[in-house]
Order: sequence, then C-alpha cells, then structure tokens
Amino acid sequence: MKKLLQILALPLIILISLACTKVVSKNNSVAANPPTEVQEGLSLSDTSLKKVEKTDAEWKKVLTADQYYILREKGTEQPFNNAFNDNHEKGHFFCAGCKLPIFSSEAKFESGTGWPSFYQPIANTRVKEAVDNSFGMTRGEIVCARCGGHLGHVFDDGPKPTGLRYCMNSAAMLFKKS
Repeated sequence: MKKLLQILALPLIILISLACTKVVSKNNSVAANPPTEVQEGLSLSDTSLKKVEKTDAEWKKVLTADQYYILREKGTEQPFNNAFNDNHEKGHFFCAGCKLPIFSSEAKFESGTGWPSFYQPIANTRVKEAVDNSFGMTRGEIVCARCGGHLGHVFDDGPKPTGLRYCMNSAAMLFKKS
C-alpha cells in the first residue's frame, strides 16, 4: 500500500514542479545586479502609476533576454539559481521594466522555495493581482501596476502580519542598497 501511494504521489509532485519551474535561463547563469549607472537611476520617489506602454520591439531593446521572458512572456526563473533568493542586504526592489519601487528588504523572508519572497509590497497600489490558470491550477499572478510586467505569484502561506507570500522572480526586479 505504501508503494502504491508513493507511485500515485509522483505525478502530483512532477505537476507541482512544472508549475513553478518553467525555466528562464537557457545558459543556467545567475542573473547579476545591473550596472551601477542603472542602479543609480532607481528612486523611491518615482511612484507615479501612469501606465508605461511599449511595443514588443521597444521592450526587447531595454530588457535583457531573461527580463523580457519573465516580464513580458510570463516566464519563471530557476529556483535557488537566481540573483535575489539569498540577498540579505538592506534596500529596495524595483520593477526591472519600469523602475517602480515595489518591495522593501524589510518585508523579505526565507520561504525555502528558491525564489525571493516578501510578505507585502511597499504599497498595495504598486502591484496588481490577476488570475493565472496555467498548468491546470489557479494562482494569483502579480504584475507591476505601472507597466503590467509579470513579477511572480502570491500565495496565502506566508508569515504574519499578512499571511501572504509574494514569490517573485529575481530577473523581474532590480535592487538598490539602502
């Protein structure tokens, strides 16, 4: 009976893994922080929610291949092999598409999932939740409120005070130290 349960559980485990690991990087490289001049352009006072709209060609000119795949094609990077999962520095995370400040390191926590996780955004108006029915399941997709870029997903298994886990893709964000 135990073997039968193990055999039946295997497809479920595979399905869950596939739902979280539509791998972004074809070369298995860890995304690096952007050059200093890009980081210097990040400002916590840049909070306008005026829509940023660009054509696919325009997005491809300003984003790396990994950023484009995640932000514009709703991809997901590899767990544990990304720039911000183990980032423990104080600072802020910005949308890599439009530079909107979205998360603070103060709300970051270790979820054990392999992706940077936060229990809340800087302000609820900075992100929007959409329904994601991919891979035969329903999840809350988190997108940037200004450019609509796919950032990750939200789950209700996070820590207090919100009980939420915003599971984000490193390549969808930029980081600036405080």
